[in-house]
Amino acid sequence: MTASSSVIDLSFLDELGLTGVQSGAYCGEWLECSGSELAVYSPATGEQIGTIKQANADDYEKVAQTAHEAFLKWRELPAPQRGEYVRLIGEEFRKYKEPLGKLVAWEMGKILQEGLGEVQEAIDIADFAVGQSRMLYGLSMHSERPQHAMREQWHPLGVVGVISAFNFPAAVWAWNSMLAMICGDSTLWKPSSKTPLTAVAMTKVAARVLEPAGWGAVCSLVVGRGSEVGEILLNDKRVPLVSATGSCSMGKHVAETLASRYGRTILELGGNNAVVVMEDADLEMAARAIMFGAVGTAGQRCTSTRRVLVHKDVREQLVKRLLEMYASVSIGNPLEEGILMGPMIDQGACDDVLTAIEEVKKNGGEILCGGEQIKPEGCEGGFFLTPAIATAENSWKIVQDETFGPLLYIMEVQDLDHAIQVHNDVPQGLSSSIFTLNMRKAERFLSAVGSDCGIANVNIGTSGAEIGGAFGGEKETGGGRESGSDAWKAYTRRQTNTVNWGDELPLAQGISFDFE
Repeated sequence: MTASSSVIDLSFLDELGLTGVQSGAYCGEWLECSGSELAVYSPATGEQIGTIKQANADDYEKVAQTAHEAFLKWRELPAPQRGEYVRLIGEEFRKYKEPLGKLVAWEMGKILQEGLGEVQEAIDIADFAVGQSRMLYGLSMHSERPQHAMREQWHPLGVVGVISAFNFPAAVWAWNSMLAMICGDSTLWKPSSKTPLTAVAMTKVAARVLEPAGWGAVCSLVVGRGSEVGEILLNDKRVPLVSATGSCSMGKHVAETLASRYGRTILELGGNNAVVVMEDADLEMAARAIMFGAVGTAGQRCTSTRRVLVHKDVREQLVKRLLEMYASVSIGNPLEEGILMGPMIDQGACDDVLTAIEEVKKNGGEILCGGEQIKPEGCEGGFFLTPAIATAENSWKIVQDETFGPLLYIMEVQDLDHAIQVHNDVPQGLSSSIFTLNMRKAERFLSAVGSDCGIANVNIGTSGAEIGGAFGGEKETGGGRESGSDAWKAYTRRQTNTVNWGDELPLAQGISFDFE
């Protein structure tokens, strides 16, 4: 399952201007930061690939104030003009797609095809936002009062805080910032300290468009400790909305902190995503979708497939095919052609998966394959695991908790109702899927009595959402929505307007309030 590594070409770091010590604070200019230095390592080799001078509290204050001042002016720019800047940023993403994709792969660990795909998501959401900039629609409503008109409008909020996780170091920021920009907001990005170089690079690309026009602070950045700048961001009243991606425990803290000051949140938290495979499914299609969902990004997507709920009549056949496919997974240098699985983000992530495997064994589960730490040739200092498949019971605590890695649980179900009951019996509610050729089963899974997730699919896997639909989940996943559909409304405030164009003052509900 391992693969040899070729000579590693890191020229993309030069192309993106990432040589030397990088500033961790941008607000239309790169600041001379006062915080400590953050060494950045590739999870593929364990070697240092960059250095960030982090922002401290004073640096944050300058960035936040400048971002707020930029918002006060940016909101007055007509939305289609804001969209034109987003269009130009999308064009810059296109120019730098290859080096950005390589950077994502090398800093985060996902294979190059997935790194390029992530940058394509940034391009796609920019395109989407450009069109949306001419469609920030409100409603026109009929008033019960004569010679009155009613309507609603959607106005900018302010500075939008974006806290992103390591697993999507480019796309999640783009989902938020491109929409926030066309809505009239500025953004203040605090990326994961595990993948800060991608954040610096994406900011530099956007600045190529915004900075010459004086709008650089519309896309601001702070790289710093969560206990320092992160906490300040959560408590900053100049930031009315924080979009946070991460664990359920992190999201709970964000929600409580923002609620205490009446701020808003968009939370994209943990998933415990399941694929239901019925007896009439196309098993080859199901197996391929499960493999991509469980093995892609080394199982480090919030939408990664964690559980397979397979009908008893086809369980043996499906498991046999999955074991064949898992045995052929090539693991190694994520930049190398032909590799299907790169490294985990760090040793702690590996340890979490290995601990979960031991817990499965203690509960009586069987490890059908994988679950071993390996050192592929040329990447001996990296953090690699063989993807694992295990039998399990849904009620086990280790199954109820999300293990963020390539560990897949196989569970047998009796029929569709049993599958839905087991499927929904976890705290998280992000992505779900059913494989069936029966229309009635498919529609039941998508109905109000079916999947309780924010995403429910038929005959495709749990992972790989398109930007056109709103992305997010229910229950402990947080309830937030990003990307497509009407997710743009989260970055705005709703205002209802009533206009009296007559010469009298009738009251609503027929109230009479006469006085001399």
